[in-house]
Amino acid sequence: MLSCTLHPFIKSYGGLELSRPWRYAKVMNKILVSACLMGHAVRYDGQSKPLAHPAIARWIEEGRLVTVCPEMSAGMPVPRPPAEIEGAATGEDVLSGRARVVEVSGGDVTGEFKRAAENALALAIETGCRYALLIDGSPSCGSGFVYDGTFSGQKLAANGVTAALLKQAGIAVYSDREIEELVAGLTADEAATADSP
Repeated sequence: MLSCTLHPFIKSYGGLELSRPWRYAKVMNKILVSACLMGHAVRYDGQSKPLAHPAIARWIEEGRLVTVCPEMSAGMPVPRPPAEIEGAATGEDVLSGRARVVEVSGGDVTGEFKRAAENALALAIETGCRYALLIDGSPSCGSGFVYDGTFSGQKLAANGVTAALLKQAGIAVYSDREIEELVAGLTADEAATADSP
């Protein structure tokens, strides 16, 4: 299980100081990536969802990827009951205390999902990740969609809890369906950095 120490600026959900711009040295951009996309069987159903793309192999060779399963970092087991953000709400709603994450059995796992998001952000900051590549549809990692809390398969265009917190911190979040956009963004960013004095 991943153990993370929270970065000093993370005081509490009510006191996150996210308005200060980050300053980066001219180093290789790192990418925080969902562990299930890297073939680790950490999803709620005990499965993985490996993402096959030439860029993944290249980034592994370059040492760019930082792998995390937010839920496991918060001590959640594998397998675990399916969970969704209730009431057709968003990850931002969970972070602000306006919504809960609940299991299909009714168990409240809001606290675990908040800790999972904190851990993922702390790891991203510690390792210098400016980008994140996350599995879509998850109440934690979803960035294009999550499920609406009815456990009926209905999708909602929204962020999961971890994706929302990473975005608030200025990290560029891409879903597994947006890897080409991530490749383009990373290439353009590094080209601009190389040209700057």
